[in-house]
Amino acid sequence: MKRTSNNRQRGAALVELALITPLLLLLTFITTEFGRAMYEYNLVVKSTRDAVRYLSVQTPGTHIAEARNLMVYGNTAGDGTPLARGLTLANVPVGTCCTWQTVGANPLITTVTVRISSYSFHSLFPSVMGVVFADANGNIVFSDITATMRAPS
Repeated sequence: MKRTSNNRQRGAALVELALITPLLLLLTFITTEFGRAMYEYNLVVKSTRDAVRYLSVQTPGTHIAEARNLMVYGNTAGDGTPLARGLTLANVPVGTCCTWQTVGANPLITTVTVRISSYSFHSLFPSVMGVVFADANGNIVFSDITATMRAPS
């Protein structure tokens, strides 16, 4: 009885699938977490832009609490849930969150800058199959997120 090539290949597809599945899962998790991190980063950047836009039409040195709430909660009242997981008012310190600067002589230009400090993205999967995405707790700490806008004169 002659063995055909088909009999020798039986089960090869299953072995190949078993070998490649961990790599495909790893790539899927990495892509998902990277997408989530970029989404949350963009949420925080947009909230800083909204806050600086809000403060640019206010009297310098006022409405800081409302701007902080706008950065964290997305509204000036400060109610609801934070825009991003792990974002709190502690990331928007009162002394350094909102600064005004006046430059020039003629015309006088006033700018306002808002800052979110030490925002950490919390990964759902700190590691997959031994590959660590972030620190031991699954956190990726972003550098300070700032936005500056000129206030109308």
